Amino acid sequence: MTTHSTRSPERRMARFLGALALTAVLAGIITEAGIISSSGTATAKQPITRTDAAGGFPISAAISVPAGSDVVYLSGMTPSVADPSAPKGSPQAYGDTATQTVSTLNKIKEALAAQKLTLGDVVMMHVYLVGDPAHDGKMDFAGMMSGYTQFFGTAEQPNKPARTTVQVAGLAAPGLMVEIEVIAARAP
Repeated sequence: MTTHSTRSPERRMARFLGALALTAVLAGIITEAGIISSSGTATAKQPITRTDAAGGFPISAAISVPAGSDVVYLSGMTPSVADPSAPKGSPQAYGDTATQTVSTLNKIKEALAAQKLTLGDVVMMHVYLVGDPAHDGKMDFAGMMSGYTQFFGTAEQPNKPARTTVQVAGLAAPGLMVEIEVIAARAP
């Protein structure tokens, strides 16, 4: 037994065109909201979220980077010579820990700018400090922090990375007391 629709071809076509128009409107709304890109791939616009460390310490306790973010890994960087007249390879040539930290973070800032990123995009930082002879061979954490806080958690740049700071036995060249590597991310 054959069944025929009681709807006319014109009515079926009108329903089809109405459904097609509704689909187009919904696709436009979803694309505008950033849930799906115009290429059809999922691109939920989620920001990078930062959880501050307890006690107001100027680092993030945790950072969540959403899928689809651009992530850039910078190799460890060391400071530039601060005093060319000082003996080569001496701590005096590079300065104290605070001076070396500022120099290194300025180099990182330049490297990030070349990637169209800023220090505000840094999500993870590893700081390697050599014991300072002026501090009985112990790392100068306070000196590193005095340099670090000029760049992170400021009014101009409030973002703070998750961070690890450790003392190491030595770095690649004599006189170096600071090496810093970072991971930066930009949400889609």
